[in-house]
Amino acid sequence: MAAVLRRSALTLAAPFTTTRTCSTAFSEPFSYRLYATRAPPAELLDHAAPTRVEMLPVNIERRVVLYDGVCHLCHAGVKWIIKTDKDRKISFCCVQSKAAEPYLSICRVKRKDVLRRFLFVEGPNSYHQGSAAALRVCSYLPLPYSALSALMVIPAPLRDAVYDYVAKRRYDWYGKADDCLVLRETELLERFVDWEELLERSKSKQE
Repeated sequence: MAAVLRRSALTLAAPFTTTRTCSTAFSEPFSYRLYATRAPPAELLDHAAPTRVEMLPVNIERRVVLYDGVCHLCHAGVKWIIKTDKDRKISFCCVQSKAAEPYLSICRVKRKDVLRRFLFVEGPNSYHQGSAAALRVCSYLPLPYSALSALMVIPAPLRDAVYDYVAKRRYDWYGKADDCLVLRETELLERFVDWEELLERSKSKQE
């Protein structure tokens, strides 16, 4: 019986993961894994336990900024990041797009939450909103802008108070468009994970 228990412990400790990747034409692949939990051997149980399977959404990439595509201030910020991000580490997605849904799902965030504080998805278990998202994005930019990430030492309530003050007044101060502003500058679409959807919308508007 002791030998059976030792073999069972080794069996349960062995990892059971299958790695798959998905990618688009404009961003590095994002890996996701299919996790399965093995049941203990039948000789140790009255009945075999079922296998539990958990899968992450597949159509997602790393380091994606989800933002309010109709906000002039937000769009100006995105254009600045694209210009500054020479190594093309950051991608973008308008939260109004259907392509935003997998990112919202994995982060368990609603669209209205992103309209209040933009979302930066670094990976399957790492995402940030508001001031933290802004500073994490800066950390991927070249110097001197990456040094701004040091402002994370400021307590989040103070950082977010300033962020929220501007965010609540951004439409009054900078204006709001009827549709995603990137549709007016299609040369930027190569940095967007929702580029196909946005390109189709741009064509339909021209017809």
